[in-house]
Amino acid sequence: MELVTPLEPSPVREKGLPPERGTTTRQAVRLTPWVLLELAAASTRGRRRRVNEDAHSALSGSAPLFVVADGVGGGAMASRASQELVHRLHDSLDDRPIDAGRIRDAVLHADREVGRSIARHAQGAGAATVALCAGTGMLLSRWLIAWVGDCRVYRVSARGEEPAQLLTVDDTYGHLSEVPPPGGSRDDPARMVGNGAVSSPNVERVALHGGEMLVLCSDGIHKHVAPRELSDVLRGTAPLVRRCGRLLALARARGSRDDATVLVVRREARHARVAFLVAACVLVVSLLATLILGMGERGLRPTSQGSSPSRIDTLPESSPPRIDAPQPAASTEGSAAQRSPEVREP
Repeated sequence: MELVTPLEPSPVREKGLPPERGTTTRQAVRLTPWVLLELAAASTRGRRRRVNEDAHSALSGSAPLFVVADGVGGGAMASRASQELVHRLHDSLDDRPIDAGRIRDAVLHADREVGRSIARHAQGAGAATVALCAGTGMLLSRWLIAWVGDCRVYRVSARGEEPAQLLTVDDTYGHLSEVPPPGGSRDDPARMVGNGAVSSPNVERVALHGGEMLVLCSDGIHKHVAPRELSDVLRGTAPLVRRCGRLLALARARGSRDDATVLVVRREARHARVAFLVAACVLVVSLLATLILGMGERGLRPTSQGSSPSRIDTLPESSPPRIDAPQPAASTEGSAAQRSPEVREP
């Protein structure tokens, strides 16, 4: 990317560019017990470049973390800035629990370290814009995305009628309502990593369902390929890495002269494993519910502590023994009333 910012010199035009442009592609598949991630990336040098100033993750890391960076300013320092930025983000976040705070800290740390590294090797400044995504959770259905500058993140749904959904907002002078430097444009990025201009990196949470894709790209792609075209190409039937190459070719056909990079993460659930996990969860919940209900019933019928419920022994059926109760003594008045009256002769 060639532009002028307040904190770096004007880009140097390189002469005698070689006629051939280098294009690199990568692909990988990452399996977990529950999810399959299909990964692909393609990057090409612009027509006006001696080196490719874009950089991206190698796709072979141990964590579900993927980065695209676009060097700013032109020349070797821009290329160095983008490559070092990708390296430092992976160094800070790989094999560690990832959350929004850690991502912000990693970007700010990279901003300081990239600036120091460039200063040790050259008089001029070097910086880069960046976009990244990081999967979280066992099912990798929730992702954190972050960006600085005008690298973008799109989401492409599994349904064929919807265009790619833009998930980021470019940090341009126009969007931030800032005045660009002389010779600059309102569409140029106003925030970059490596020149001390980052105060609060953008971080958002997004969902990624089965069959959906996250697409990270530099402005060499998104300035020349519309969201619907992007989704139409990526939903094709060719291998994913070949579809990424077709996006580069489409950007070139539309007049892109800048470096162009695209990295795609496609998530697919492993249904048999997920079904087993769901069944196991249902079984555990059922056992817990049964246990809780049993404890509740015992609470309604308390027994003495340390003893079993009492047993009632029944006697065999037989006539009860005869007990002669003592007769109560009759009162005098009662006896007289019961005797026949005595009749006397006159």
